[in-house]
Amino acid sequence: MKTSNPRVLSGIVISDKADKTITVKIERKVKHPLYGKVIKRSSKVHVHDENNSASNGDFVTVVECRPISKKKTWKLLETSKVSKEEKSWYRCNLY
Repeated sequence: MKTSNPRVLSGIVISDKADKTITVKIERKVKHPLYGKVIKRSSKVHVHDENNSASNGDFVTVVECRPISKKKTWKLLETSKVSKEEKSWYRCNLY
């Protein structure tokens, strides 16, 4: 019997234009192998949002799942709504 242990990641919604799909930017900090400086690395994942509940700037938690489409292999686990001031700050500093 197979047991699964799906990955759980957190990030910020950067796009919610598609139906039942959001794009989430996930940032992690890694140490440079030679110089030791801590640098940010980010990746974007497409997430299945069944109820279209998340909007731009929301902080979300996603969980790995079976492939839903070519690029969608994540599902929305929970959404943390943020205030308008924080959303405007995220929009300015996302890119």
